[in-house]
Amino acid sequence: MNNPINLEIKSHEHTVTNVRSGYRLSGAKNGKYPDGNQVVVQGSDTKVIFDTPLVANNLKAELEGTDMVILGHVHEDHTAGIHLLPESVVLAHEADVDAIRSMAGLLNHYGMPPEPSEEMIPFVTEEFFFQPRPDAQSYRSEQSWDVGQSTITALHTPGHTGGHSALLVEPEGVLFIGDIDLSSFGPYYGDGCSNLQDFRRSIDRLKQIEAKTWVTSHHKGVITERETFLDLLQAFADKIGQREAAILGVIGEKPRTLNDLVAHRFVYPTWYDGLWAESCETYTITQHLEEMLAAGTVLKDEGLYHLG
Repeated sequence: MNNPINLEIKSHEHTVTNVRSGYRLSGAKNGKYPDGNQVVVQGSDTKVIFDTPLVANNLKAELEGTDMVILGHVHEDHTAGIHLLPESVVLAHEADVDAIRSMAGLLNHYGMPPEPSEEMIPFVTEEFFFQPRPDAQSYRSEQSWDVGQSTITALHTPGHTGGHSALLVEPEGVLFIGDIDLSSFGPYYGDGCSNLQDFRRSIDRLKQIEAKTWVTSHHKGVITERETFLDLLQAFADKIGQREAAILGVIGEKPRTLNDLVAHRFVYPTWYDGLWAESCETYTITQHLEEMLAAGTVLKDEGLYHLG
């Protein structure tokens, strides 16, 4: 390969800025959910894309010839263009791959109660064009792919999902960190496959990885200064402690049941009525309560949580 790798990040409204060996085309909201940023890695002999957000449906010509789709993790907003690429190899981490192979696998991934789970089927198919890929292949943690003088390595960073992985392009030093998106919303660990303790460890791992450019699926897009990246990552991580403090504050007012805490809302505002909102609050709060019970800061008595 005589030329440096060509890396592109694309979203809806096109504004071009340099990204080291490539360029970025971003929208006004930097790929804010329900959309995302599309990453294209054109090696000398292999064309690879990371995830397929909604914007992929506006980039059909540019995605022609894609050899591989590497999913950093599986959620509806990261698989919205898979239907455009029936001949491409689709890969997902072994802990996430069942969620792209079938609708049942995706619903199990979310872990919602039966009624909202059933309502998710038309949501993901009509709004995100979800089409199962039973042919999807699994990749392992630390697996690498040679794309011609550049290598892509999957660095397992679970927590958001069990298989969430950062994808490192070397020697360019570009690290796609997916839904560790550095947003003010903070970490999302509200699915049945999520894990708060894993998320903490993954955030710590990202601090140790040598990279020159960091790319998020949403919001921030591209960061090219390590100090800026570390500051944003710390602010992102701090949201976990803020949620914990908020839960303790409410329990401190008077003993609460889990249902009381879910109704209070610590992730979403009370007016938000997304299909997954209640389920997300339940998983999120439960994981915090488990940590607090283990630490003795909270005690449980006849279904009521109170300060220890």
